[in-house]
Amino acid sequence: MTEPVTPRLREMRWWDIDPVLELEKNLFPEDAWSRGMFWSELAHARGPEATRRYVVAEAGDRLVGYAGLASSGELADVQTIAVARDHWGTGLGGRLLTELLRAATTFECAEVMLECRVDNVRAQKLYERFGFEPIGFRRGYYQPGNVDALVMRLTDPATSVNGVQGTETHG
Repeated sequence: MTEPVTPRLREMRWWDIDPVLELEKNLFPEDAWSRGMFWSELAHARGPEATRRYVVAEAGDRLVGYAGLASSGELADVQTIAVARDHWGTGLGGRLLTELLRAATTFECAEVMLECRVDNVRAQKLYERFGFEPIGFRRGYYQPGNVDALVMRLTDPATSVNGVQGTETHG
């Protein structure tokens, strides 16, 4: 029996958009991002004026996860995070989130915000483990399904990155 390959994290590049879209459509069929949305985000992810950090996770030659963060002043926002179903529970979600929080620290952000589907309890537990706290709702945020979003906030992402106790079952 072969050992599973531990996914490697690296910066997302334009040639990753097609495999990211494939995973996006598989995981979020009703509210998947478009190709243009990813292109737009990546346009702000490189160079001295970068305000975005996007990473992908590769297991062998297969893309099994991705995540993105946008920053503006002292505030960062987790734009997206996704893990292929066959990698749920491996800790990959936590690794991706840790990378985003490191980026928020590099961008000198004091707070990180995110929206999470109210029915995505798996993701909510991951965020809570990192110190995110619920602060409100956005009614009908996810369209066309009209699903509410839980808004969560993390203060001092640098502390969270250094102090998180991960688990092997909830990543």
